Amino acid sequence: MKQVRPYPQVIVTRKAARSLAAGHPWVYAGEVLDVLPAPTDGRTVVNGDIVDVLEENGTWQGTGLISQESTIRVRIVTRNANDRLDQAFWARKLVWAWEHRRVTMGGRALPGCEPDTNCCRVLFSEADGFPGLVVDRYEDILVAQVGTVGMERLRPVLYPLLLKTLRDAGEDVRWIYERNDGAVRDKEGLPRYKGWWSGDGVDTAPESTRRIIRENGILYDVDFEQSQKTGFFLDQKYNRRAVRELAAGRRVLDCFCHVGPFGLNAAAGGAAYVREVDVSQTALDLAAENARLNHLEDRMAFTCTDVLDYLPELARDKRRLREEGGPFDLIVLDPPAFTKSRNAVAHAAKGYREINYQAMRLLPRGGYLATCSCSHFMTRDLLARAIAEAAHDANVQLKQVEERQQAPDHPILWGVPETHYLDFFIFQLV
Repeated sequence: MKQVRPYPQVIVTRKAARSLAAGHPWVYAGEVLDVLPAPTDGRTVVNGDIVDVLEENGTWQGTGLISQESTIRVRIVTRNANDRLDQAFWARKLVWAWEHRRVTMGGRALPGCEPDTNCCRVLFSEADGFPGLVVDRYEDILVAQVGTVGMERLRPVLYPLLLKTLRDAGEDVRWIYERNDGAVRDKEGLPRYKGWWSGDGVDTAPESTRRIIRENGILYDVDFEQSQKTGFFLDQKYNRRAVRELAAGRRVLDCFCHVGPFGLNAAAGGAAYVREVDVSQTALDLAAENARLNHLEDRMAFTCTDVLDYLPELARDKRRLREEGGPFDLIVLDPPAFTKSRNAVAHAAKGYREINYQAMRLLPRGGYLATCSCSHFMTRDLLARAIAEAAHDANVQLKQVEERQQAPDHPILWGVPETHYLDFFIFQLV
């Protein structure tokens, strides 16, 4: 690279360069050979800085953000040597990100319902070129999570630009709430906090963090401050519709239901009965409130228990099964991630195999099973193998109805397996 660039330089190994050339945006601490001052003015690097990444032979590999306390030392944001990471650069990337949502989701709303972009993920970290930044939209509120020091430093730049991008596109967004209270910030040396952002372009903060939102035409009572993640799981939007399309006249068991979105979609789709099951009474209370909001409470019931114990109990005890509203002919399994590390994959596979086996024991021939995993470590093929083994053990055959992933507002970036984390199958037992 002949041009002189204004950023400090990180010199990396050939192994790191090969990984970057293949499309993965991360440089690990053990792959850094040296960190050099900016060639233009001798400025030394500070945590969260923009840096150029060069192979040890001097070949430029990209420009990214450095995290001096993280195992992931540099996250690449561009491989175009003509880019300068100024406001215009970030503004372009924000426009591209919103345009992706508009194109892939803007025309898919259910008849008579709100646009699918009213509640969606606006930024998905590395998949959109904003490493460590997640932003979800809930009607007129944006909920942001910052997990890297580079994005933390850029907040005053990015938030006003994001508001401008959406408003210029005709979207009504008024506030930003920050859920920067996750453990991932500890790895970056960042403090945990949450609260309304009070920078340029936002109205006076609301008194409450609770809002009624609408997804697939269904109302939800969401608390951005207390709920998991940013307040609601948006990635299953279209998978919920797939369950809804199968539900008419069926008796549905929704396991790991959280605040009830799969069960509510099933009930809205004409299910005769829905049993919601979760280990959290708080989540079930919200699920019950959501049922009332949508006038579906007459066909929905709630059980607070551990699903891992509950499914075998129903299989053993027919009386208990009848008390719970069974037999069921559609079962939904939406468990939390059974593994958050590669070392625990084998144990997680046993968990997925077991819950699918127990669900298959409960279903009659002709019944339907919707099942998924939300961990990128549990790859599609590993999940499929666990399900196949469960079917063998349960002595049933599976007819695949659909295979799905996360919604397109959570884009999968090829070459970055961490962005593909949700796999979803629907089967009929034959």
